[in-house]
Amino acid sequence: MMPFQELVLASHNAGKLKELQAMLGDAVRVRSIGEFSAVEPEETGLSFVENALLKARNAARISGLPALADDSGLAVDFLGGAPGIYSARYADGQGDAANNAKLLDALKDVTDEQRGAQFVCALVLVRHADDPLPIICEGLWPGSILHEARGVEGFGYDPLFWVSERGCSSAELPAAEKNQLSHRARAMALLKQRLGIA
Repeated sequence: MMPFQELVLASHNAGKLKELQAMLGDAVRVRSIGEFSAVEPEETGLSFVENALLKARNAARISGLPALADDSGLAVDFLGGAPGIYSARYADGQGDAANNAKLLDALKDVTDEQRGAQFVCALVLVRHADDPLPIICEGLWPGSILHEARGVEGFGYDPLFWVSERGCSSAELPAAEKNQLSHRARAMALLKQRLGIA
């Protein structure tokens, strides 16, 4: 049984809000932190979990609601896990196209066998800002990096992420299918189990 009717998502990303609301269904209303504040907290953590926790506590403090934060990104094997926690700002905050171009450039002479990667998602739920027992769930989505962008769905690195079990890029998957396969979907499935949501 869901212990609350609404929570705040510690993100201004409309795509992420839509994705997470779809995964949670009607059990809970997800509101954007943008309704309460335009200021993003500084992500000073050294891991996805640390950053998600920082964002969740900040959102709960500002909104007075239980808060859900997601810190996710792409970890490329050949690059030692980069861009990792810096995925969104990999190209100095110039956006998805610049991030994708920088990644392709970093891997330009790298063979297919060495282009393994995974999307990583850390989801953190806090009941209040000082919650001593946050719920932390992680999801990993293994794949590899293509040599050029494919597809127009999704956002971020989706056009470069090859999903071998589907034989297409993440950006070629219908949204409903991505919402069942992705790193965020895997973390959310664990969170729903913990909250007792079917």
